[in-house]
Formats: sequence, structure tokens, C-alpha cells
Amino acid sequence: MDLTLSPSELAFRDELREWLAANHPGPIPTDEEGFEWRRNWQRKLHEGGWAGVWWPKQYGGRGATLIEQAIFSEEITRQRLPSPINVLGIMLAGPTIMIHGTDAQKDRLLEPILSADEIWCQGFSEPDAGSDFGNVQTRATKVDGGWSITGQKVWTSIAQLAKWCMLVARTDPDAPKHKGLTYFVLDMEQPGVEVRGLKQITGSAEFNELFFNEAFVADDMVLGEINGGWGVAMTTLMNERAGLAFGMQVAMRQNLDELVEQVRERGLVEDPYLLDRIGELYARTEVLRLTGYRGLSKQQHTGVPGPEGSLPKWMSASTNQAITELAADVLGAEALSQESAWAYRVQRSRGNSIEGGTTEILKNIIAERVLGLPRMKAGA
Repeated sequence: MDLTLSPSELAFRDELREWLAANHPGPIPTDEEGFEWRRNWQRKLHEGGWAGVWWPKQYGGRGATLIEQAIFSEEITRQRLPSPINVLGIMLAGPTIMIHGTDAQKDRLLEPILSADEIWCQGFSEPDAGSDFGNVQTRATKVDGGWSITGQKVWTSIAQLAKWCMLVARTDPDAPKHKGLTYFVLDMEQPGVEVRGLKQITGSAEFNELFFNEAFVADDMVLGEINGGWGVAMTTLMNERAGLAFGMQVAMRQNLDELVEQVRERGLVEDPYLLDRIGELYARTEVLRLTGYRGLSKQQHTGVPGPEGSLPKWMSASTNQAITELAADVLGAEALSQESAWAYRVQRSRGNSIEGGTTEILKNIIAERVLGLPRMKAGA
């Protein structure tokens, strides 16, 4: 594909740059203040028409093209600004509702996503299933007017802040494991839902365990068909992995630039081993950018995200981990000092190969659904 921006794409980029320069909210505050700061930042984006730029105009978006979506992600990251606080709602829930939701569900659920009035989380992973999505064991039992949910989810980002949960539960225990699942929109603000934070090595608690004890979902909050949740969930997952490359590659290039400055300050610019590693990492970030655009090119032809979205997710995880490992080698103990910006990056990067689908699962998807290789036999 031609990577030269068209006149309309250049105009989009320049308009965004001007808006960000005029509305930059300043440094991101501490964790204690961060949630409301990020909610207000998203509301400012929404007021400017930037919160969901790729959403269709009829749903409050800007109707941006795939290339403009990539430009938006790159420019936001270039300004070192965070993604909207309701990123799971914008990237995952909203597009899934647009495709599979009823008109009533669209009217009720979409606008509060963009305004950040209602935050979303994603209840897919389970303790005994991990990224093996077909092994979901959380049960949904039919009751009067809806469904009773019992079970557990884990690694649920920002669940402690969420109003709604994208929840997949088993509605037919006798069906083959991919066939008996249903996709629910579950209200987190009810007695049957318990959220327990999971403290990470960084000291933060981005993730949570969710426990459902006869939590209730009304019939009108089933998304798609009963026992048809697998297909609905695939829409969510393809959107999750399709747009990761663009912001990530900018952030990694920025981190690499910072690391090169540290190499210069330490007089290590003549070290051939370090130079080889740095050069390789710059090349990998560029390959990630081009791979992301290649995926967009295919999506422009098919109209939907495909399994190719798993490739930049895998690449970004391994590349970011390699960058932070190099930083630890260059900086030594300083890389884990609380005064160093690298401490969080080094520690947080360990989760890159787990979150959003483990690297092992992503490799299987790429092998089977992109390369067309046969499924690995059990015990092989």
C-alpha cells in the first residue's frame, strides 16, 4: 500500500495536532487523582469530536478512516497523552454493539461510552481457562426475566471503575465448548458482583478478579443470539488486537530515543554489541509500524478486522520487553530505582506477553488462521 498521506489525511493530522496543542491537559497526575483526570480528558476529547474518531457519525464519532484512526493513535502517543479512560468501551464494546446490538441497545449504551459517563470492562479470561476462550466455565442459568450468572473472571482491567462488563458465560453446558456460550452486558453495580484488586509488581492494581454470585442480567442485555456468543466475542477480540500497533510503535520509539541518550551519557556509543541491539530494536519498531499498516490495508478490503491483528500484538509485546531488558542492561540497578521512569516500564513490560491474549495463543491463531497450518495435535 502507498504510505504517503493523502491531502485529506494530512488535513486530518494537522487539525488534530492543532487541537492537541490548544487543549493539552498538562502532566498526568498521580494514581490517586488519575481516574477523574483521565475521565475529564476523555470528556474534553468528546467535546472536540475526538473521543471515538473512527465511530460512525450516526453514533457520535467522526467517521474517520482506518488510516485516520492510525494517525490519531500515533499523534496522541507522540504528545505523551493517555488513551481515553473508557478505552475498552470505545475500542471493544462500542464496535461490538454496533454490529450485534439491537436498536434499543445502541440507543441505551453507545453515547455514555464516548462521554465516559459509563466505564466498561471485559470479562473474558478465567482462572482455569486463561486465553483458552472456549474453556469458559462461568455459568448463566435462565431465570424469570433474564439470566443468573455464577462464576469467576480474572485479569479484568479497570473493573473497579466499571459500570458495565462485556461478559461471556456458558448457557449450554452440554454443547461443544465453543457452541454453548452467550455474550452478556452485565451491570457491575449490583450485590451479586464482587471485585478484588490484583496488585502487580509495579505496585499498581490495574487488574482484578471478578466473582459472580447469582448476578442478574436482563433478557434485553443479551448481545446477539443465545449460545451464539463465540461469534460476538470474536468481533470484540479482533477489534482489541487490530489497532494496537500504531500507538505502541510510537511509544517504543520514544523510549528507545531516551535510552540512546542514556547510552551517550555513559560513553557507551562505541560499544558494538549495544549498537547492534539498538539498531535491531529500531528496525523492529519500524516493522511493527509497517505490519500495522499492512493489516489496515487488508481490513480496507474486507471491512472487518481479521486474525492478522494478532501479529502486531505479539510483535509489540516481544519488542517492548526487549527494549526494557536492554534498558536494564544499560542502566543496571538504576533501572529499578523508584526515581527512574524506567522502573515502571521494566516491571510492567513483563505482562505484555500475557495481557490481551498470551503469546502462545496468538502464535496458534497466526499459524492456523493466517498461515493455514494444521492444528497442533494434543500431546505433540
